[in-house]
Amino acid sequence: MSSVHHDVNLLPPPRVEEVSENVFAYIQPDGSWWINNTGFLVGRRGVISVDACSTVRRTRAYLDAIGTVTSQPVRTLINTHHHGDHTFGNHLFDGATIVGHEGTRTSVLQWGEPGAAAAFWTDVEWGDVTIEPPFLTYTEGVTVWSDDLRAEVRHVGTPAHTTNDSIVWLPERGVLFSGDLLFNGGTPFLLQGSVAGAVKVLEEVVKPLGATTVVPGHGGVAGPELVDEVLGYLRFVQRTARAGRDAGLTPLETARETDLGEYAGLLDAERIVGNLHRAYAELEDGPLGRSIDVAAALGDMVAYNGGRPLTCLA
Repeated sequence: MSSVHHDVNLLPPPRVEEVSENVFAYIQPDGSWWINNTGFLVGRRGVISVDACSTVRRTRAYLDAIGTVTSQPVRTLINTHHHGDHTFGNHLFDGATIVGHEGTRTSVLQWGEPGAAAAFWTDVEWGDVTIEPPFLTYTEGVTVWSDDLRAEVRHVGTPAHTTNDSIVWLPERGVLFSGDLLFNGGTPFLLQGSVAGAVKVLEEVVKPLGATTVVPGHGGVAGPELVDEVLGYLRFVQRTARAGRDAGLTPLETARETDLGEYAGLLDAERIVGNLHRAYAELEDGPLGRSIDVAAALGDMVAYNGGRPLTCLA
């Protein structure tokens, strides 16, 4: 099996989309491994950024894109979770207050430098990355303001994509920055979080918001229908895990025997293996999001990918 990918030389350039007045999404095609979305709110006294990017080159390009919209500095940087595609660029936001959940700070420090993941992905030119965790933290949430526009930063309350996910919700505009709770065109990934928890969060936290515009962590800007599309995939993973375990198969064996069906065209199809590792763990007693052997799961993803490192175009 192999991933669905575009050639790096054919990827469209990142783009800025104004999703509401003075609220912008920064979309990085093709949204596959380590190529994330960010966003920013422009006010009279400065900019609020939602996430950084994975590499020095990509984060500098993002900052340059903000500069085409406003000459105001980024005063606040919100991290939706700890993964490096959303945090490795933190150190380039000179003078900004970096805001995140307490678990995001802890996990950024535990993750460390980009080289820790190098064994599982193709080579990436990360640049000279300095780890810079959030230094203003919260347990449940915090409200930030862009002039009179309220932006509610909310921890989702349970492991989902990771153990420390937050959303950024603009209730007056119906705009949601979902972080990696939602992928558009890419395979959702729950290895360091919880499949069951993600279902709960999407059903009980995200859907009731009634967002009309969704900026996902990866892929194009979408409407509320994206929530149900991701829920469909998560429930597919849960059904597949139950059937595979009942048949006495390992997660890798189950993945190899599984017809991905309507999900076969999503980017990074090998994530089914990591998701099954997580879903298998959740068929046993224990807390959601508990530690499992992530390195073993990533190794199985490489095996599913024909023994080749996972393709990263960042």
